[in-house]
Amino acid sequence: MTEQSSRQIAIIGGGPAGLIAAERLSARGHAVTVYERMPTLGRKFLMAGRGGLNLTHSDDREAFVARYREATGWMSSWLEIFTPADLCAWAESLDQPTFVGTSGRVFPKAMKASPLLRAWIARLDAQGVQFRMRHEWAGWGEDGELLFNTPDGEITIDKPDATLLALGGASWPRLGSDGGWADRLRARDVEVHELAATNCGVQIAWSEIMKSRFAGQPLKTISISLNGETVRGEAMISEYGLEGGAVYALSTPIRKALATGYPVTATIDLRPNHRIGEITERIASAKKGQSLANTLRKAGLSPQAIGLLRESGELPGEPADLARRIKATPVTITAQTGLERAISSAGGIAREGLDIGLMLKALPGVFVAGEMIDWEAPTGGYLLQGCFSTGIAAARGIEVWMGLQTQPEDVAVSGVVADEGPHTE
Repeated sequence: MTEQSSRQIAIIGGGPAGLIAAERLSARGHAVTVYERMPTLGRKFLMAGRGGLNLTHSDDREAFVARYREATGWMSSWLEIFTPADLCAWAESLDQPTFVGTSGRVFPKAMKASPLLRAWIARLDAQGVQFRMRHEWAGWGEDGELLFNTPDGEITIDKPDATLLALGGASWPRLGSDGGWADRLRARDVEVHELAATNCGVQIAWSEIMKSRFAGQPLKTISISLNGETVRGEAMISEYGLEGGAVYALSTPIRKALATGYPVTATIDLRPNHRIGEITERIASAKKGQSLANTLRKAGLSPQAIGLLRESGELPGEPADLARRIKATPVTITAQTGLERAISSAGGIAREGLDIGLMLKALPGVFVAGEMIDWEAPTGGYLLQGCFSTGIAAARGIEVWMGLQTQPEDVAVSGVVADEGPHTE
């Protein structure tokens, strides 16, 4: 790229979507400045890596894109621009090789986010990316200049050649993404759907016995069903309800069901690997005089599973009926936990307000990436993959809009080749 084609690009938000766009654009010779409201970069990224950084998933393409539910049709094109294989190759280029776990999830071998983030920031520094920390974006001035609140007061940055907003959704607000951008964009005629918690726990009105005895205990190898959808996995009993992967994966149908205003009852299969007939035989074979608790333990139920079963009301006396209750234990969900406890958020900028390069139709020269866009996905690597892929898509869109890229090319992110795909609508 010639010096004449280098442009000034502002990226607002120092999470994965913003940083991967900064890497691509700076590698292409542009002057990139990243503005971040927090004192350090990638805080949510580091939090996600506390239990082992789940970068992406090894699902085949069809299964992978299906995880994005209603957004599958349009997210699939952006996921093709920077695929799970590209993400793994990128991590490898930072000396962070990956492996596929037994669940199909993909992790760096270091099982931490911090080594990867340190190597990433070092690369960005070497490519000339400038960082401005403690810069909270406050919108635009009359002539398109960028306004920021800083510890030294409000400052104004001249309008750059292009701006990328990568401010995140509204979950984990203490880490920097509080959704405060939504009203600023609505004031500029950008359609923003309401931000709501997803990948979050649910509230259930447990008895005092359930809360005092079993809060903090896991429910292993269960399946949860609601409105025709079933998810197998694990959950964790909390004082207020249930947490865990199996619950998070049903966040969308739970949220939609709660929105109707009617009671929401899910069913939990406490023994998903066993048929009703098998469980019935175990219960029926109990010795005369044996307590119900011992009978249920011999049927394979843990003490916390038994506690959950008892929460469903008076238990049937007939073995077959009891087996059916074990296979479909009802729980009434009263609410989802809020954004302050959610792993991610649903809602955001409507797809209809974006062009194929992720530029806001209402604001030429302003692009968006990551969780600001109205897509959602379960945990398991799909969230981070979506942020990385849309970050790359927006970076490509910026160059197309500036007239610097019109054809597929072999340059992606620091040597990682990604299929660029079409560049026109």
